[in-house]
Amino acid sequence: MKKLICLFIAMMMIFASTALAEQPAQDLFVPGTYTAEEQGIFVPVKVQVTVSANRILAVRVYAKGETEELGGKAADQLAKDILLAQTPNVDALSGATVTSNAIIKAATKALEAAGADISVLDANRKDTGNDGPKAEKTVDTEVVVIGAGGAGMTAAIMLHQAGKNFVLLEKMPYAGGNTTKATGGMNAAETHYQKEQGIEDSKALFAADTMKGGHALNDPELVAMMANESANAIDWLDTIDAALPKISYSGGASVNRIHAPEDGSGVGGYLVERFSSKLNELGVEPLYDTAATELLTDAEGKICGVKAEGKDTLYTFNCKAVILASGGFGANEDMYTQYRPDLKGTVTTNAPGATGDGIVMAQKLGAALVDIEQIQLHPTVEQTTSILITESVRGDGAILVNQSGVRFTNELLTRDAVSAAELEQEGQYAWIIFDQNLRDHLKATEKYVKSGITVQADTIEGLAEILKIDPATLAKTLNDWNGYVKDQRDPDFGRTTGMDADLTTPPYYAIKIAPGIHHTMGGVKINTAAQVINTEGKVIPGLFAAGEVTGGVHGGNRLGGNAVADIVIFGRIAAESAIEYIK
Repeated sequence: MKKLICLFIAMMMIFASTALAEQPAQDLFVPGTYTAEEQGIFVPVKVQVTVSANRILAVRVYAKGETEELGGKAADQLAKDILLAQTPNVDALSGATVTSNAIIKAATKALEAAGADISVLDANRKDTGNDGPKAEKTVDTEVVVIGAGGAGMTAAIMLHQAGKNFVLLEKMPYAGGNTTKATGGMNAAETHYQKEQGIEDSKALFAADTMKGGHALNDPELVAMMANESANAIDWLDTIDAALPKISYSGGASVNRIHAPEDGSGVGGYLVERFSSKLNELGVEPLYDTAATELLTDAEGKICGVKAEGKDTLYTFNCKAVILASGGFGANEDMYTQYRPDLKGTVTTNAPGATGDGIVMAQKLGAALVDIEQIQLHPTVEQTTSILITESVRGDGAILVNQSGVRFTNELLTRDAVSAAELEQEGQYAWIIFDQNLRDHLKATEKYVKSGITVQADTIEGLAEILKIDPATLAKTLNDWNGYVKDQRDPDFGRTTGMDADLTTPPYYAIKIAPGIHHTMGGVKINTAAQVINTEGKVIPGLFAAGEVTGGVHGGNRLGGNAVADIVIFGRIAAESAIEYIK
């Protein structure tokens, strides 16, 4: 009995010493709630932490306005990581580096205000990962949609409205993909908005402009389908509270055709927000942080499943159909330099998830590729941040000047033509110039000012001094341009559009820009039913694709506004075709 009592006492002493070892030797914080903020890309990011004497009890992140870099889902994830790790020094989220760092810095400041020694928190850091083997899970469903960008979310909404059982996979921790980067609008012809605003257009003209802009490399059947279904797509957007009523001009179009949100905000962020809201309303939760890794087929070559990998789980989805909406490969330098080695080192505007995974998976099933070497440069990209300056800025009246202070091209030629003209200038860059009137009428400009990439002055001469341009030269360029707007005639470069307002309202703004990789026009080959075609010209049964993962729609050059048309129109078609296939 004495031995048992001694053993019990010894065990209790070990337990007590272990418990004491797990508790901090002294208090880590002064209990309470503390708040701090740091500047993100567009807005200050605020972090609020609540602490007891020895634990972080809650972390709240307020990042409204940073949606292009960091959606609510990602903000929540970073807050959870900090809470779980019990330190602010957690990994930044891929694709949200600037905003993640702002959150981490703000959380650090808040915890230091609470009396924390961050080095002690780091030393006591809790494990946030799963070091053991991942669980395996098999899920039966009808359709798997790969990618929660614009095309994938469009397809998902359509599938739900049709009452189908499906899974929406997204490898990033948030939705949106490259759609978040779209800043202009959506091209569509013969829409009710055009008719209401007295704009004459036709589906045939839309198709002709697209073929001309794409140097006739486009698949004419796909182009015709896009043009013919564009007005219906605009009507469908109306039904899900994603209206695009503001119409303006975009390079390569014969008439005002690009449809944008009423307030002139960037179309991509707007649509991602509206699509996400609709999915939430429908009770659809994308499976985030889950990357599709393999497409499965049966003995007859029909799609029968998808393998995917999440943070903690390896999935096998048994299904009848797959909709590939995984995007292009503009963020994968290793991949795009296979086809265009001359673009090595070029800045990209692409979201980090645009790495071509879907193209590679489809190729393994024998999918044909089309126009894969056709990669578009966007002419107005701020090089230090990769922020894309929407074409609407030029469409609403801005001009481009070189370092000598003179215009050098028609600013509203196709993107490849304007990019080529910029690369011929001294330093291979240009300045985009606009005034307060344009800023007041185009909400998209606000984020450029907030992000600190603009310079401004009350006079043209003052702006020229900041830009180190001869003031007299820049003043003459602006004076000449304002005269061209008054006369509605550009004798220098023949510009005939985007001349509704002059540049005479101070202050004046400038942004230094140069070309950046923007869109990969090539991808898997599809037909007008969004079915994927193999190298023998046959349909791969059960495999559908939409958006930038595909090729053929844009040819050798994509017109501004056609990417959004592509994702919405072919996202709808892919869903309709999948629904018909699985009946």
